[in-house]
Amino acid sequence: PKGVMVEHRGVVNLVLTQIARLNMRVTSRMLQFASFSFDASVWEIMIALGGGASLAIPAAMVRQAPCRLWHYLEEQAVTHVCLMPALLQEGADLPEITTKPTLVLAGETPSAALLQALRGRVTLFNAYGPTETTVCATIWRCPSDYTDEWVPIGQPMVNTRVYLLDIYGQPVPLGTVGELYIGGVGVARGYLNRPDLTAERFLADPFSD
Repeated sequence: PKGVMVEHRGVVNLVLTQIARLNMRVTSRMLQFASFSFDASVWEIMIALGGGASLAIPAAMVRQAPCRLWHYLEEQAVTHVCLMPALLQEGADLPEITTKPTLVLAGETPSAALLQALRGRVTLFNAYGPTETTVCATIWRCPSDYTDEWVPIGQPMVNTRVYLLDIYGQPVPLGTVGELYIGGVGVARGYLNRPDLTAERFLADPFSD
């Protein structure tokens, strides 16, 4: 694994943006599920405590059983959750609960089947962000009537820019395949003690002042 130097300003931007986007309040309860070695834990802890909310920390036996975890959300009145799609699989076996938490799927591409199973049961988001950004670069809210077979990554967060570029570094026309480039305050400083790799991967943004 590569050490990535994330800036404090990126974390502050993440916290302020997500508190507003996800409607975090002092009465909210965030599930603290991610391992501390996974950047999603920064998302969980900093957003919750930065917004004056509480953290709900489940026992190991709850973490390992998706259905039990789902009941835990109801029992502990958890309002906000961030999970990897693989944990929930296709979502068909998840029990019915009386609460409707906000669920952010992240870390990998969720299947359309999972989104369709969860739509209406939770307030659902899909978030995307490579290691070289501060946890999350784009986010998309799934509508309750979602029936598509493709899953968007959404729009860039506040103070974040995304570009689809060709092999020459120029924007591609609409509907054309390109490579995704990310700019803005969420981009990390570079790789720790890897100046050559940093110079290769972290480029100047020619489209921004």
